[in-house]
Amino acid sequence: MEVIVTFQEEYLGDPFLQHCFDEAKKIVDDAYKYSREESLRRVRRDVVKPHDVLRLLKQPRGDTRSAVRSADYMAQTLRLIHEKVHHVHKRSLNATDLLSEEQLMHLTRITGCAARTRAPQCDKMRNIKKYRTINGVCNNLKNPRLGASNTPFTRWLPPEYDDGISQPKGWDSNRKFNNFMLPLVRQVSNNIIKATQTDNDHKLTLLFTIFGQWTDHDLTFTPSSPSIRSFSNGINCQKSCKQTEPCFPIPIPPGDPRLPSHPDSCLPMFRSASVCGTGYSAYNFGGEPNTREQINAITAFLDVGQVYGSEIKFASFLRGRHGLLRVNADYRDHGRELLPFNPMQVRMCATRRAVTNDANAVEVPCFIAGDIRADENIGLTAIHTLFLREHNRLARQLKGLNPQWKSETIYQEARKIMSAYSQIVLWRDYLPHLLGEEEMNKLNDDTDYDPHVDPSISNVFGTAAFRFAHLTVQQFCTRLNHEYEEDPQHPSVPLFEAFFTPWRITHEGGIDPLLRGMMCSPAKLNTQDAMMVESLRDKLFQFLSRVALDLSSLNMQRGRDHGLPGYNAWRKFCDLSQPSTLEELGQVLNNINLAKKLIEHYGTPDNIDVWLGGVSEPFVDGGRVGPLFACLIAKQFRNIRKGDRFWYDNPGVFTAEQRAALSKATLSRIICDNTGIKSVTRNPLILKSDKNRRVDCNDIPQLDLSAWKKKNCDRCFGVSKVGPRELLSCSF
Repeated sequence: MEVIVTFQEEYLGDPFLQHCFDEAKKIVDDAYKYSREESLRRVRRDVVKPHDVLRLLKQPRGDTRSAVRSADYMAQTLRLIHEKVHHVHKRSLNATDLLSEEQLMHLTRITGCAARTRAPQCDKMRNIKKYRTINGVCNNLKNPRLGASNTPFTRWLPPEYDDGISQPKGWDSNRKFNNFMLPLVRQVSNNIIKATQTDNDHKLTLLFTIFGQWTDHDLTFTPSSPSIRSFSNGINCQKSCKQTEPCFPIPIPPGDPRLPSHPDSCLPMFRSASVCGTGYSAYNFGGEPNTREQINAITAFLDVGQVYGSEIKFASFLRGRHGLLRVNADYRDHGRELLPFNPMQVRMCATRRAVTNDANAVEVPCFIAGDIRADENIGLTAIHTLFLREHNRLARQLKGLNPQWKSETIYQEARKIMSAYSQIVLWRDYLPHLLGEEEMNKLNDDTDYDPHVDPSISNVFGTAAFRFAHLTVQQFCTRLNHEYEEDPQHPSVPLFEAFFTPWRITHEGGIDPLLRGMMCSPAKLNTQDAMMVESLRDKLFQFLSRVALDLSSLNMQRGRDHGLPGYNAWRKFCDLSQPSTLEELGQVLNNINLAKKLIEHYGTPDNIDVWLGGVSEPFVDGGRVGPLFACLIAKQFRNIRKGDRFWYDNPGVFTAEQRAALSKATLSRIICDNTGIKSVTRNPLILKSDKNRRVDCNDIPQLDLSAWKKKNCDRCFGVSKVGPRELLSCSF
């Protein structure tokens, strides 16, 4: 499915410049080839290491890979120009200072970067006013690339890079920020994030947590560089702890309680891929900042891209016949459909024999869905499976109502309904419990579509704010039988034994026990003295390997990789107070002991990594995040809604009759329609209570699809007078 980029046979006017480009292209192509072969060799082994899993998850594919390759061609050409000029003339000039504007534009074309910004011709696309494109282009007809896949994350504050251009914050370990050096992220994780005992949320279910992850995977995917080898010196990032692009390893502090700590010990991490034409100069020719930006490989819209994909070729691969989505050809779940298997021959999910100690157990490949992370945990896989079935259920019913519809119409209409589901459930059933009443009221004040609003995902949202939910994950994946009791045959499993285990669905009872478990289990409550469970902080993607990853360290290191400003800069952005002393920080956090720990590590509140600062705050009233993340998350979803021409209740997207039907859509009904579950709570994101009782599925209203039946228009012709209402009904 990889798209191979073909470059036109152009030659730059300056032979020196052409030579640098040719050399850069070979360096990048060789590194990509080596990295692909090495990565495939690693993930086809019987025991797959955690960092190999993370790397495979973060790999760009298809058009994203082409975009990232073009960016690497550009960056390495400019690096070589800089090095060669410096070697000859002993002058440390920036490469772009040496090139004319014409030369730089020519280089942009030959590397393929120019194609990344070229506006699509929306007026030549079919049904562009009726249906979303898969990749999100032309949602905004005046600015067609806003919110599209493979475009930059937007910045609400300028980045803070070590060199002002592209080096991660803290790249130079001796550099001081506000007179203090940044602490090692693993040290912060050990001393502040660690949770030995946890509290349960008294209101929200584990399904609330997994639905948040599901939503995040509809909005953000930040690929890493495809290369595991440094372009400049050939160092393999998985075998070295040296910092060299694209390697940004996480050092292990002395005396680490779990990981071996010696001068050359680290957790491998790769930098996020950069956007074409960014990160090579403090300014471009127009005088605008040209700092490194990261690419969002998926659309910024709530369009259920995690079901359908965000690239045209991949979306086509996921489709079956008659408007349906492709399903598994080998297994069923009590007669119901399962996700298809990934055609890529990797052994990442082949852990059944080792875990069950059964040498004869049949291994199961990874599933594949619109988002590559569908196998990340079995709870998430269950939701992917649920929505795959719902699309196909809708498609079959729409075909029954409208036998004359072609496959494309059935597919697009079902996809359109699915997008509305996502928006309605998020806005009505999820966000109020996350943000609290005050922030939600502000969010609902102004919701009309505005083509001037940029829906693009902000870097701070995707890299920090919406990662709050990592602190609401429980240690176990609960599985319950039809009596809502623990099933002795297929009991609940520790979370670290539920990563990339599709065989637990094909051979251990399907998705029903998982959905019951998520509906009935409380989410973990994020408390200031017990933030992240061991399965994520010490056993992420552990499988059978002794050394695992640490999600909290990854979150903070990723924020530094992206140059995110510190805690107080974002507090100021949200018109919140900016604590400068221990006492003021203690007041903001309502916890002087936590404030002391943060000051001991960071020296000043200004330096606190924004993710850590955000998750350290006490909750807003009625919500599950503090004031900073409530502000950032609300702003992002406001932009997503106001900047989406296809938001479900915008005029012309659905008819009034269809909107009325959709207003009754619930996650409970989707579960009832696509599983063997017979009773559910009315809002499965909220724990069972007197106000949220478990009821029979027959008591949950069904979606009335009669509003989608094409009207019989014979009566509209041969009649002397046809009113506007009748004419409108005949047009659908």
